[in-house]
Amino acid sequence: MVGRNLRAHPGIAAWQVLAPSRAELDLCDARALRGWLARNRPDAVVHAAGVVGGIQANMAEPLRYLAENARIGLNLVTACRDAGVPVLINLSSSCVYPRDLGRDLAEEQILTGALEPSNEGYALAKIMVMRLVEYACREDPALQWRTLIPCNLYGPHDKFDPRRAHLLPAVIHKIHRARVEGHQMVEIWGDGTARREFMYAGDLADAILRALADPSALPAVMNVGPGVDHSINEYYDVVAAVVGWQGRFTHDLGKPVGMRRKLLSVARQTAWGWAPRTGLHEGIAATYAWYLEHQP
Repeated sequence: MVGRNLRAHPGIAAWQVLAPSRAELDLCDARALRGWLARNRPDAVVHAAGVVGGIQANMAEPLRYLAENARIGLNLVTACRDAGVPVLINLSSSCVYPRDLGRDLAEEQILTGALEPSNEGYALAKIMVMRLVEYACREDPALQWRTLIPCNLYGPHDKFDPRRAHLLPAVIHKIHRARVEGHQMVEIWGDGTARREFMYAGDLADAILRALADPSALPAVMNVGPGVDHSINEYYDVVAAVVGWQGRFTHDLGKPVGMRRKLLSVARQTAWGWAPRTGLHEGIAATYAWYLEHQP
């Protein structure tokens, strides 16, 4: 999703983009990756690849989420180091933060507490890659390698299958089906008061392009997000309004909800002089339009 939104951004025209598919380049194959980098010698690499999914997928396959993401990250960072890639923008995840902090999650708080168990494997892999990037820069200060930690994302090219989707695309799919099939009730996991921060993927693409233009202006690690969050119930309400469904919600209090709150500090981002521009209703409307056009 991130890579496709990056390629759709008008600013990408300044770059010649190489974006091999998984069929063309398996990032779990270290030898193939080293060979690809040696042949193409890119001026910059954006690490947006990985095995991703929502809470159901992470809980069902923790081994895969740790092993494959760790392998991809280790292969990419070491291969970029061997190839002398001068600029690397590594995309991490807000799940790297300790579960009990709740809000004002600042970059220096990473590894200061226990992780959220429902996505611990994915978080461990992302922390490892972030540290690899930092260690490489420590050994070679000439490298312009940086890590961005975006909040939860949504937008065109997202996964809408409830078994693999993150919160917002799953809600869009669920409420759309309720409208189409005439259901008057939709279930929410938990009591709906847990809070989440979401950013439109096109805004992250804008931040990445700015980072590529002058990576030296970035701190080593930086959160990226709107700096505001909403309750799960509020997201359901906005999606219902966009979709045009007028039923009612019920709550299953026995289902897992993950962290109660996960709001990033955007102090470093503010100092960098950037903020996302897409409002929640606008972003969900654009995502729903894409969903209607591309989903069966």
